[in-house]
Amino acid sequence: MVLYRSYMVKLALVVAEFNYDITQLMLQKALEHAKFLGAEVTYVVKVPGVFDIPMVLKELASKNDVDAIATLGAVIQGATKHDEIVATQAARKILDIAVEVDKPITLGIIGHGANRIQALERVEEYARRAVEAAVKLARRKRALKEAKYTGSTVYID
Repeated sequence: MVLYRSYMVKLALVVAEFNYDITQLMLQKALEHAKFLGAEVTYVVKVPGVFDIPMVLKELASKNDVDAIATLGAVIQGATKHDEIVATQAARKILDIAVEVDKPITLGIIGHGANRIQALERVEEYARRAVEAAVKLARRKRALKEAKYTGSTVYID
């Protein structure tokens, strides 16, 4: 049995302001893709930088009008390993919080190791992938919650 429940996913976006020229384009692409997928964006929360994204995730995840969260940001390579530390630690904490709150929180963060030109080339891809993963996960988690085995394999896709 194939089980797929399409429902209006309520999506929050958390956007880092650092590298604003890049992250604003990411926000625009994310909003467009959410609309294309039939998701409703209920919140857009801007934070100073990628490292600050985890600070708002638990509060957003606790809201009844948020089914999933997509994070957007860009960490540009510099002369030191600062970009690697920021991107790695933010990604780790984002995943930790997603598991803790049991809501999809997806990673749309460009970097580490990307220069400005590479980041601009990746704007649409990273924004779309983060939104699409959030929407798919929210729908599939809902379908899994409602699924019941009745003697034949339940497929949730």
